[in-house]
Amino acid sequence: MTQSRSSSLLDPSILFPALGGAFRKLDPRSLARNPVMFVVAVVSVLTTVLFVKDLAVGAENLGFSFQIILWLWFTVFFANFAEAVAEGRGKAQADSLRRTRTETEGKLIGADGKSFKLVPGTSLKVGDLVLVEAGDIIPSDGEVVEGVASVNEAAITGESAPVIRESGGDRSAVTGGTQVLSDWIRVRITAAAGSTFIDRMISLVEGAERQKTPNEIALNILLAGMTLIFVFAVVSIPSFASYAGGSIPVAVLVALFVTLIPTTIGALLSAIGIAGMDRLVRFNVLAMSGRAVEAAGDVDTLLLDKTGTITLGNRQATEFRALRGVPENELADAAQLASLADETPEGRSITVLAKEKYNIRARDMGTLNATFVPFTAQSRMSGVDLDGSSIHKGAVEAVLRHVGNGAGSEAVRELQSIADEIAKAGGTPLGVAKDGKLLGVIYLKDIVKGGIRERFAELRRMGIRTVMITGDNPMTAAAIAAEAGVDDFLAQATPENKLDLIREEQAKGKLVAMCGDGTNDAPALAQADVGVAMNTGTVAAREAGNMVDLDSDPTKLIEIVEIGKQLLMTRGALTTFSIANDIAKYFAIIPAMFLAFYPQLGALNIMGLASPQSAILSAIIFNALIIVALIPLSLKGVAYRAVGAGALLRRNLLIYGLGGIVVPFVGIKAIDLVITALGLA
Repeated sequence: MTQSRSSSLLDPSILFPALGGAFRKLDPRSLARNPVMFVVAVVSVLTTVLFVKDLAVGAENLGFSFQIILWLWFTVFFANFAEAVAEGRGKAQADSLRRTRTETEGKLIGADGKSFKLVPGTSLKVGDLVLVEAGDIIPSDGEVVEGVASVNEAAITGESAPVIRESGGDRSAVTGGTQVLSDWIRVRITAAAGSTFIDRMISLVEGAERQKTPNEIALNILLAGMTLIFVFAVVSIPSFASYAGGSIPVAVLVALFVTLIPTTIGALLSAIGIAGMDRLVRFNVLAMSGRAVEAAGDVDTLLLDKTGTITLGNRQATEFRALRGVPENELADAAQLASLADETPEGRSITVLAKEKYNIRARDMGTLNATFVPFTAQSRMSGVDLDGSSIHKGAVEAVLRHVGNGAGSEAVRELQSIADEIAKAGGTPLGVAKDGKLLGVIYLKDIVKGGIRERFAELRRMGIRTVMITGDNPMTAAAIAAEAGVDDFLAQATPENKLDLIREEQAKGKLVAMCGDGTNDAPALAQADVGVAMNTGTVAAREAGNMVDLDSDPTKLIEIVEIGKQLLMTRGALTTFSIANDIAKYFAIIPAMFLAFYPQLGALNIMGLASPQSAILSAIIFNALIIVALIPLSLKGVAYRAVGAGALLRRNLLIYGLGGIVVPFVGIKAIDLVITALGLA
């Protein structure tokens, strides 16, 4: 997937299949989805039939008519080619995914819970249990029900950094096609064949399920309306010509019609939408619909779940706060001993902090002759007994209750003061005691993801308000919100609170984006205009969102918003160019058509075109070639700049409006010189 993601427009593996795809799209059922190009195809067929009839009776000017017909078909073909290239880039990305899906086998666990047999991954059913060991490919989407393993998700995300997947919590979801690097896990299959995450990725990147967005539908209606108007306008021309005592060939009328209607934007509209979704895939984001991409370009408010989204998700020890008279290394040594058998992320972080800060190396519990005291919900403490000593760590209230009155009131007040200070800063205090003596407090805190504050500042400059959502108390939430740099926060939030907040923002006319990874985020992800689920999250979250971030980076919304805005800007820019482009073409073809009837129209031949025939042929050739010239821009997109609507309109009018007028004058004149020199008209 990584390789295909870097493929360029000129990649032969994309271009050559796109040529065949352009011919296949000549199917009327395919053309009918694009009203403008469907009408161009219809008049091309009509003109071709009339040409064959004229050829049979030996009519005059057959060479001129043939050239017009040829370029009419080229116009249709190039429009199909633009769409086929855009789709081809997605198909190239899907090839490796499809191979992964069909070639993977799974170790299906038998009824005894121990033995297994190899079966094709595509034959697994929902509820099946599979064993996945180091080096194995996970055969299908599922939930880890036992074990913990390091998983390489490069096949999905394009990144080689492994991630931890374990049973329970929000990091139990695994994706088919990813590889277990170490240890083993048992996975319960949650997706039937044909509906796995990889299957959805294949459909999405190929564009098979791409639906037209509301803006695209509206623009299609506008283009169809303009086309219909020009149909009536062109149909009425022969009567005027007859009134003036002459006639206009059908090929010339068709050439006029095709240059009058907005063929440029009509030809590229579908490619622009497909390319927008493709650009998201290149940023490791899957959009379930083009509508979500467009909505992202207009987002006003971003809601982010705290745990696993803004923070790393696991609290880590950052400091040992000893009581007066207690050396810090004594507190660190006791905390490490109490944590040696603690396999939780918090326990491991305490061991690491003691080693890094005080060079206290971890010791082997077996050689210490120690007895580990496990954590229980009743005691809210864990610890260790060794050499006649007893060390405990846990919730401050639990530790104080454990030591009782023997600790001394001064030590209790000092410990409580340190704990309150840590809580106000948004951290979690763990008390430590040894043989009934209070030693101090371990400072655990949620670690805010690196660089996230700067990214939120960038979102603020883009006019997007960020709101952190958390189940923490308001004091802790305020501290983390300040550290992360969000604009606001919602503390002690329930799923209902999240839904109410989203609906409240939407009632104000705002578009809301929601980032989340847990099952409790699923209702909010479904309600939001743009629901970005983290790939590390639960199946429920990924199903509810209309986008999935394969890198699980909440600030990826910056790229998502930019791509959404870029899609809208590209469509607006090319629409402006197309309309301006048509205005310039009128000066080439209309004077040429009526010059024989109204010689005064020669004053409008400001391009100085050689003859009426060369003017008409030059305009129709330019009309086809400009589509080819704009294919790279429609696929790459207009460069995004964080500017307001007014500034953007002025920029479009200046660059694409003025350019749309100037370029045809230059292009048509150049083509006129060439075809005149070659004697084609």
